Amino acid sequence: MSLKGFCWFLPLLWGLSARAADPLEGAALKSPLPYAAPAAGSYRLPVMGSAGDGQVLESNGSATSLSALIKGRVVLLSFIYTSCDDAGGCPMATMVLHQVQAALLKHPALKARVRLMTLSFDPDKDTPAVMARFGESLNAAASDWHFLTTDSKRDLEPILKAYGQSLDAEQTPKGQRFSHALRLFLLDDQGAIRNIYSTSLLHPDLVMADLETLLMEAPKEVPSASLGVSPHLAAGDDKRHYESLDYETHAAALSQRHGHPQDLLSLARNPGLGLPKVPVPAQQPLTRDKIALGRKLFYDRRLSLNHTISCAMCHIPEQGFTSQEQATAVGLEGRSVRRNAPTLLNAAYRPVLFHDGRETALEQQVWGPLLAPNEMGNPSVGTVIGALQHLPDYRGLFEKAFGGQPANMSTVGEALAAYERTLVAGDSPFDRWYFGHEAGAISLEAQRGFALFKGQAGCSGCHLINQRVAFLTDDALHNTGIGYRASMGLGTDQTLVQVAPGVTYLMDPQRLGAVSGAPPSDLGGYEWTQNPKDLWAYRTPSLRNVALTAPYMHDGSLQTLSSVIDFYQAGGVQHEALDPLIKPLKLTLEERAALISFLETLTSPRVALLVEDAWSAPVGDQGERPPRVKGGQPGTFH
Repeated sequence: MSLKGFCWFLPLLWGLSARAADPLEGAALKSPLPYAAPAAGSYRLPVMGSAGDGQVLESNGSATSLSALIKGRVVLLSFIYTSCDDAGGCPMATMVLHQVQAALLKHPALKARVRLMTLSFDPDKDTPAVMARFGESLNAAASDWHFLTTDSKRDLEPILKAYGQSLDAEQTPKGQRFSHALRLFLLDDQGAIRNIYSTSLLHPDLVMADLETLLMEAPKEVPSASLGVSPHLAAGDDKRHYESLDYETHAAALSQRHGHPQDLLSLARNPGLGLPKVPVPAQQPLTRDKIALGRKLFYDRRLSLNHTISCAMCHIPEQGFTSQEQATAVGLEGRSVRRNAPTLLNAAYRPVLFHDGRETALEQQVWGPLLAPNEMGNPSVGTVIGALQHLPDYRGLFEKAFGGQPANMSTVGEALAAYERTLVAGDSPFDRWYFGHEAGAISLEAQRGFALFKGQAGCSGCHLINQRVAFLTDDALHNTGIGYRASMGLGTDQTLVQVAPGVTYLMDPQRLGAVSGAPPSDLGGYEWTQNPKDLWAYRTPSLRNVALTAPYMHDGSLQTLSSVIDFYQAGGVQHEALDPLIKPLKLTLEERAALISFLETLTSPRVALLVEDAWSAPVGDQGERPPRVKGGQPGTFH
């Protein structure tokens, strides 16, 4: 970012009078770097330690913790006091953050993932009201910039100690003055310190390059105990920059998956704010034995015909119990599945299942993938049951969980459903703000996004929020035009085909069809209702944890939240059967960014616990293969 374009704005800042002392008063505008800032992504930022925690006060007076504000965001944290008059100290740090803010406003996607935080170490003078005026004078509402203080010096001390901040106070004729070394901290979204800027290194060009570099990284296992966040949550291969010839995979190997079993029954009984008690059929109560058995089945590859595919290979725990790396799922022997793998998070609440809503019970739904020839490939129920009856590590497990009943169609379905009913995750930052009335749980920008969600954008017409619960879906079928566009072959004059990192080709449909199979037709709910009104109509997905469950839509055709909002901004795909609720949104770029900020507050910290548990489960490839059953007797493998 060049500083020249900022110079014209300085007189306006210096003319502000929202507080007695201007926040930028005396701040010297830094000269342009004498060298070019390093290109984003051309270097790596080391882990320098863990972010400290402590109790703080927001500028509206609400109490929160640093860990709650850091969780899930890349953060720039500055320590200042508002009465500082050292041009090379607090005013300069505030000036640089203001310039970073200006740069972020030009990049909504980057802005949506970065949080600025200014914390005072003078709680006696810098009350929440003072910090609010300080922030207002900097137009902090334009971005996710929090101005914080503490209730007392006692609350402040552990924070200063955690960040190695030391200061001396002296009394001057103008009041108390603090002597301290300027430090600004860059924290990643896993709660690790990734850079510490001193006076000589604090330049907006360098800070912006570091922010972009950090956001390019695949998630890493970093110290996160202070935040209580699982470092495994976002594991998996990161396909950003896959278009570059120097792309490197960051996939986590199975040997790196070290989790810890959780009390899933307790989690199911307490799904958190925003969600009701998990509905369980009266004749099928949840028990720890059923859940443990269902969990074992879910991760067992031996349930597929050739013992290579498990449920978890399309519903990947660390990818939001969906598959972020594939638009549509891939089944047995690489066979194509025509739809995106939907998330299983909070599936326990869904009255209808699958993208077209054709199933109504988890116990029955699980048999669909087990028997589909392009998914797990079993030719019959008996194939699955016979395999389980002859696997020694399942001996006695069904009988223990189901009062003496062996593996059969009912007990297999009920066991898998029992595990899936524990995959519930409420208590998101939005839930704490909306239902828990925790004022500082989400940013002002996210609050503006929520107002748009309920108002101008009209999202809540299908993604419902009630007084006490928020399922964020109406579970109805709607025609957005995505299915219509695919069926009509619209927008396919040229298709970009990527064959390797950095190697892509534009191909016309005729040439592409000569080397690949025709895409399977997909008529949505019409396929099972035979009602024309359900043509190309698909179930409304819940938006809970939506930031974890890309790609989006029934066919995985939209890769990012930004592309989803752009799709609705344009009013979907116009045709006669388009749902009347879908109309052009007419949102500004800033409003779209605010909407994304709100959607990101729907991610539950409980997902991390479910991933921790999942990573402790065996994957069912211990070398023991079930025999194929012929004529009711065990056969042999060939």
